[in-house]
Amino acid sequence: MNREQLCHAIRAACAIAEIDRVIVVGSQSILGSFDTDELPAVTHLSAEVDVMPDVSDFDLMVRLSDLIEGVGGELSPFEELHGFALDGVDLTTSVLPLGWRDRLVVVRNEFTKDPVTGKQYSGLCLDPADLCVAKLCAGREKDRAFVAALFDADLVDRDLVRTRLVQMPAEHSDVAAIVLAELDT
Repeated sequence: MNREQLCHAIRAACAIAEIDRVIVVGSQSILGSFDTDELPAVTHLSAEVDVMPDVSDFDLMVRLSDLIEGVGGELSPFEELHGFALDGVDLTTSVLPLGWRDRLVVVRNEFTKDPVTGKQYSGLCLDPADLCVAKLCAGREKDRAFVAALFDADLVDRDLVRTRLVQMPAEHSDVAAIVLAELDT
């Protein structure tokens, strides 16, 4: 996946849900900060974009996420046509450090503008360090490989990730402590 495809995913998810903004929380959110030629290949291989409707009502968020996935999800005509799927998610999908919303990377350009209506949409992508925290807290091998590749390429500062892990909400402090211990080994 590349940045233009990310923009297409943002535009499509917003149009499907009839909202102005979505938050990209999965691995493809890294494309909000870096172009594919700057990234290790393992970081942009996924053909799925995790998009969360940026609405304050949680029940509405869940309904819109289901709608996005129903129209653009895995095995949909959308995926068949465009080669990637939209995975509608909500706030329970990722474990994120305090303050993550204040660090979102805005993606809003000519590719997030609807070519027919002219309506401008926005994608808010996780800050790379916050993305690494979410990936490490997920605890899957593919997520550890993703983060290791970003560390090895010097695209994300390991110490910043450590700091963000310390800033986890209390309900996630146990998993953050485990991840911190693993990060220091």
